[in-house]
Amino acid sequence: MSKARAIILSVAIEGLSQSEAAERYNVSKGWVSKLMARYRAEGESAFEPRSRRPHTTPNRVGQDTTDAIVNLRVDLVSQGLDAGPHTIAWHLQRRGVHVSVSTIRRRLIAAGLVIPEPRKRPKSSYIRFEADLPNETWQSDFTHYRLSTGADTEVLVWLDDHSRYALSVTAHRRVTGRIVVDTFKDTTKTRGIPASVLTDNGLVYTTRFAANRSGRNAFQTLLVDLGVEQKNSRPNHPTTCGKVERFHQTLKKWLKAQPNQPATIEELQHHLDAFVDIYNNHRPHRSLKRATPATIYTRLPKDSPTGSTAGTHHRIRYDCIDETGSVSLRRAGRMHHIGIGRAHKYVDIIMIIDDLDITVIATQTGELLRRLKLDPNRGYQPRFKT
Repeated sequence: MSKARAIILSVAIEGLSQSEAAERYNVSKGWVSKLMARYRAEGESAFEPRSRRPHTTPNRVGQDTTDAIVNLRVDLVSQGLDAGPHTIAWHLQRRGVHVSVSTIRRRLIAAGLVIPEPRKRPKSSYIRFEADLPNETWQSDFTHYRLSTGADTEVLVWLDDHSRYALSVTAHRRVTGRIVVDTFKDTTKTRGIPASVLTDNGLVYTTRFAANRSGRNAFQTLLVDLGVEQKNSRPNHPTTCGKVERFHQTLKKWLKAQPNQPATIEELQHHLDAFVDIYNNHRPHRSLKRATPATIYTRLPKDSPTGSTAGTHHRIRYDCIDETGSVSLRRAGRMHHIGIGRAHKYVDIIMIIDDLDITVIATQTGELLRRLKLDPNRGYQPRFKT
C-alpha cells in the first residue's frame, strides 16, 4: 500500500484528524490536506500515482527545428555525406540555430531515422596519432572504383596527416610509379614540400620488400633528392595509414550516392573535384573538433624537410580559454596568464610557442586571437601588451 493511500484511508476510514495523520506518517499537514482534497474531488483515482512530468516545457525544441533536423538528415544521407547528430548540429549552427547533440539524437530516434545500437568500443581505447603541423606528414594510397561501363579505375590520394586536407585526388586507369612521382611533384608546386610521407609498401612507393630488385625506385629517389623522410607501414598493418583509408571510405560512399555514375575517366575526375571541394571546405570533421580540413590546414605554418628554417616552433599546445577570457602557460617553472578577452571565453584554442613569441589561434575557425612576445617577469600578460 502506498503512503498516500494509507494516509487517505486513516483519515476517511479510521477518523483521524489531518494533524494526527501527518504526525503518524511523518509528513506535512499541507500534503495531507492536498491528498484529502484530491480524494474528495476524484474519489478512488486519487490513489493512483501522479505523473511527474512538468506542466510546461518552455525550452522544448519547436516543430520547425525538428523539421530542420529531419530534413538535414535526409538531405545529407541522399548526398552520401555523414549525417550523424554532431554533423547536423554543425550545419544548424551555421544557420544560427543552436541545438544540443543529445536533443538531435532524440529527434532522429523519434522520427525512426536512427536505430539505437549497443555501446561500442570507447574511442579512448584507441591509440591515435597525428602530425603537429601541416605538411609534417603526407599520407598516400590508391583505391579502386568501377565505372558505369564496368571498367576498373584507380584513384590516387595525397592527404595531409595533420589536417586531413585532401591535397590531391586523381583518377587513372592504373596507378604506376611514374604517376605517383608526377602527382607528388604537382602537389608540391602548390602546397610546398612536406617533411615526410607515409605510405604502405606498394611497389609504386618502395622496393624494400620487392623480390629480385635492388636500389630505390623513382619515388624513393625523388624523396632523397628533396630531403623528405619516407615512412612505411608495417606489413599487414593498414591502420598505420588509417586516415587515408578512412578517406577512401568516405569518398566511395559519396560517389555511390551520386545519381549520374561516371562512365569515363574524365567524368570520374569531375566527380572527384566536386567531392574534394565539399570535403575540404564544407564538411565538418569530427576528429578536428568539427572544423573543416581547410581551416585546420591554413591556420598554422607549414612544416618542411629537415634543414629548412621553416617549422622551428618549439611547442604547440591545445587549450580552452577560461571564463575570465585568459589562457595559462607555464614557462621556466612559472605560470603566466595571457589575456585574450571575455568575448572568447570557452573557445578552444591552439598556442604556437617559439621561445617568447606566442601565437593564439581559434581551433575551429582559424581566427588569430592574439600574437605577443611574452614578458617573463610578469605573471599576467594584458591584451594591450603585444
